Amino acid sequence: MFRSIPPATRAILLLNVAIFLLDMVTGRLLSDWGALRPLGAGFEPWQLLTYAFLHENWQHIFFNMFALFMFGRALEQYWGARRFVIYYLICVLAAAVTQLVVEVGTGVQEETIGASGGIFGVLLAFAWYFPRVPLFIIPIPIPIPAWLFVTGYALIELFFGVTNREAGVAHFAHLGGLLGGALAILYWRTRRRFSS
Repeated sequence: MFRSIPPATRAILLLNVAIFLLDMVTGRLLSDWGALRPLGAGFEPWQLLTYAFLHENWQHIFFNMFALFMFGRALEQYWGARRFVIYYLICVLAAAVTQLVVEVGTGVQEETIGASGGIFGVLLAFAWYFPRVPLFIIPIPIPIPAWLFVTGYALIELFFGVTNREAGVAHFAHLGGLLGGALAILYWRTRRRFSS
């Protein structure tokens, strides 16, 4: 089964797992170095990317990598490896920038780790290109189309972010990944339209 995963998706999965294991055995040294820190509170430029390959615990990495496995494969097969990797990294960067801007605006000083910003971008793209694919989401007893799942998920993230109901979760980074993904897709579509 693992060999059936397209190469870029497989590489991102393996890299995340390898870095997570290395971080665990080194006593979180990689997280100390690569977590996204607020501006003026330890921020370094490389953290705009490194934070997305670090995870808090097994549950955190499992759900992120499971989503990448489920939805990244179809996108990579549709786009090709190069565009998929570019898209994923755009979403990661957009999530980081959004998180930093929100922290400046709210005065929150928390570090951020996890691939969720990139994963939310992947979810958006999947719903964009495969909107009617039915998804089975626990505990919903019936399948729902991808577009409805992602729209609902985005609204929930916005609600939790605005109300600050789930402390310790970077909801605005998730939304930033969605925004970055939407802008990238719109840019590519516009460029293709004007070049044809």
